[in-house]
Amino acid sequence: QVQLVESGGGLVQAGGSLGLSCAASGIIFPINDMSWYRQAPGKQRELVATITSGGSTSYADSVKGRFTISRDNAKSAVYLPMNSLKPEDPAVYYCNARVAWICVDYWGQGTQVTVSS
Repeated sequence: QVQLVESGGGLVQAGGSLGLSCAASGIIFPINDMSWYRQAPGKQRELVATITSGGSTSYADSVKGRFTISRDNAKSAVYLPMNSLKPEDPAVYYCNARVAWICVDYWGQGTQVTVSS
């Protein structure tokens, strides 16, 4: 059974920091990209950051310089330390793991991030 389990969400004041973690289990194929997405109420899910199996990273413009994605391939885990959180950052954050050769995306259940002003 495939599971992606996120942790680390919560409530923080604007300007503060939170760190998200996601651990994947049950995926028997090599994971290619791992990503974080977020979805705020009434908005579409958006890509926040991606890291390839080789460690290359990319970010949404809105989080560049504030969020840093990393992964531990041995643990099938991905991390997202978030600094300088802004009022526009609150959302449910979802972990994604892509297995490219079978064209499958796996998703976590999401973790809520709330920022108080």
